[in-house]
Amino acid sequence: MDRGTKTYILKRGSDALRPARPSLEYEQALNPQQWAVVSAEAGPALVVAGAGSGKTRTLIYRLAYWLEQGADPSSVLLLTFTRKAAQEMLERAGLLIGSQAEQVVGGTFHSIANLLLRRYGRIIGIDPGFTILDRTDSEDLINLIRNQLGLSDKATRFPRKGTIAEMFSKTDNTMQPLEEVVLREFAHFAGHLDDLARLRKGYEAAKRERHLLDYDDLLVKLRDLLSGEESVRLTVAQRFRSVLVDEYQDTNRLQADLIRKLAVTHNNVMAVGDDSQSIYAFRGATFRNIMDFPSLFPGTTIYRLEENYRSTQPILNLANEVIQGAAEKYTKRLFTRKIDGPMPALVQAGGENAQSRFIAQRILELREEGVPLGEIVVLVRSSYHSFDLELELSRRDLPFVNQNLR
Repeated sequence: MDRGTKTYILKRGSDALRPARPSLEYEQALNPQQWAVVSAEAGPALVVAGAGSGKTRTLIYRLAYWLEQGADPSSVLLLTFTRKAAQEMLERAGLLIGSQAEQVVGGTFHSIANLLLRRYGRIIGIDPGFTILDRTDSEDLINLIRNQLGLSDKATRFPRKGTIAEMFSKTDNTMQPLEEVVLREFAHFAGHLDDLARLRKGYEAAKRERHLLDYDDLLVKLRDLLSGEESVRLTVAQRFRSVLVDEYQDTNRLQADLIRKLAVTHNNVMAVGDDSQSIYAFRGATFRNIMDFPSLFPGTTIYRLEENYRSTQPILNLANEVIQGAAEKYTKRLFTRKIDGPMPALVQAGGENAQSRFIAQRILELREEGVPLGEIVVLVRSSYHSFDLELELSRRDLPFVNQNLR
């Protein structure tokens, strides 16, 4: 068990450190599209940032620009996908503008929820000294309640504790009833719906009795707090008058609802993401969030970052064609100043085994051409797709490292 999640809130420095006017050469450091984002007026904004377009750099400069324009650093909220991302952004912003960046509140949705619940949670009956359950602790508690309810008989093929935890988590993060989640994604357990509902009720009761919250509870309880207590909602919205959200395409319905409530009085939210890079649906993330942002925040200005700094134009041409095939999208055309580069090759294989044989043979050819094996990477859509290839590589005595296992 963990008594808290880490949030990056650093002490306020002297306002005398704030320069009277911008001192950074923004237009020289940024391309025109990036500068348009950085210098945007307050209000709802969606930044559609193509892969390799300098999204993080733009966010950091946006933060610096806000502060140099006179924004109170402690009124800025930076929401990121990982704690490490928030820490790195604030450190890099500090290199640009100094100690002001240390006063910005930055972290994940869960760490910010932890902070606010410990301060205001008593209003909805949450002990500020609550303990946070990690996933293993949650599964163990679920298993305890399961046994107490007599649901551990193997003959009934009742779902395992990890599967049950996943069901409960998706119910919270998609804001959908347990029955709907089970019927859609766990249909083979539909016969256990009544018992799963009993187990869910027992799990929630056990957490209340022990002053426990799991990671999903942090977001659910914050939503409940902001939904039911107007004074808290207004206080929080006035505290965080500028909200920056990174990787918005990876948010779920619950997180999108929290952003709306956090900015209820000002709608000064800038969300950055790419509809073409939404890959966490299995965790409850929804593509609809980024597509529906302008509807959620009326008056949204949409910006695009399209200049790529990582790839070459032939590869980007292929990516652009693939993106254009999406039924629903934000139109963008990735480009780069690296005009030349090898043409992508499309190989149609007769099956998975034929595909693996081709890849292994191509790796052998590249090695013969002098390319070190450590510079060759094979990307797969899901980890289980690598199984056949691993067998083929082993058969040919080609050493490899499966990064999914590290």
